[in-house]
Amino acid sequence: MSPIRTPFGFASTAAEVAAGVDLTGRRVVVSGAASGIGLETVRALAGTGAEITMAVRDVGAGQRAAEEVAASGVPTPGVAALDLADQASVAAFVAAWDGPLHVLVNNAGVMACPEEHTAQGWELQFATNHLGHFALATGLHAALAADGAARVVSVSSSGHQISPVIFDDPHFAFRPYDQWLAYGQSKTANVLFAVEASRRWAADDITAARRGRRALLRGLQRGRDGGPPHRHPGRRGPLCARPGQRRAAVGRLGARGRGGRASLTSRVRQTGRVPRAGGVAIAGCVVIRR
Repeated sequence: MSPIRTPFGFASTAAEVAAGVDLTGRRVVVSGAASGIGLETVRALAGTGAEITMAVRDVGAGQRAAEEVAASGVPTPGVAALDLADQASVAAFVAAWDGPLHVLVNNAGVMACPEEHTAQGWELQFATNHLGHFALATGLHAALAADGAARVVSVSSSGHQISPVIFDDPHFAFRPYDQWLAYGQSKTANVLFAVEASRRWAADDITAARRGRRALLRGLQRGRDGGPPHRHPGRRGPLCARPGQRRAAVGRLGARGRGGRASLTSRVRQTGRVPRAGGVAIAGCVVIRR
């Protein structure tokens, strides 16, 4: 697959990216759409004519956000319940979906939260950010393949540089819990999912991409408990941008990262191999298995 190059960059706004795009008749699902990047994604896509479903954990918050979007004169987006940390909730969302799906934006997530595990014993960040979206995308595969030319977007971040996926202990059963290592491996999983989904689903005309993000105050940084924003201990300033600094998170596949280093996505695509970090290969369970 050739790199996707666009005229957009870090300072491009969502409105600029969506300008002139007509998605009438196309159906879109955005997870974590009640706030932050998810809501801004919905706001931008609503102006293109797409039929949008906001998949949210808090349906009340989602409905209020949908009404806010509709206030601009566009059709009111649909709202559906989806708790990515709960596999039963993901399965219910998939079972309720009817008809084709053209765009799936895997945006929802949690970040740097205190140690917590799901009913299955899975570490919460890995379960929410990766495993929940994995189940959602694979469950909706038939809908994505129905009309062709579908897109799956995995929202990752530079946080993937913090940690590879530690396959010997992804859920911190035998090592001390570290909220940033947990977050980092979940973001690495998001990147690798996009690489492998695009490869395995190419015959179905489904393209998956990893999208970076601009730091701004959003739900995941407050955690599931609604507490204060999290900050990485290595950062000098706040993790969140000011409210007026909302920007489109536009990732370019094959682009080079900071310091001239190739991004994880491009390194995997170019070499066909997955880098090793700390002696642990960052591949395996994050690939799609049919």
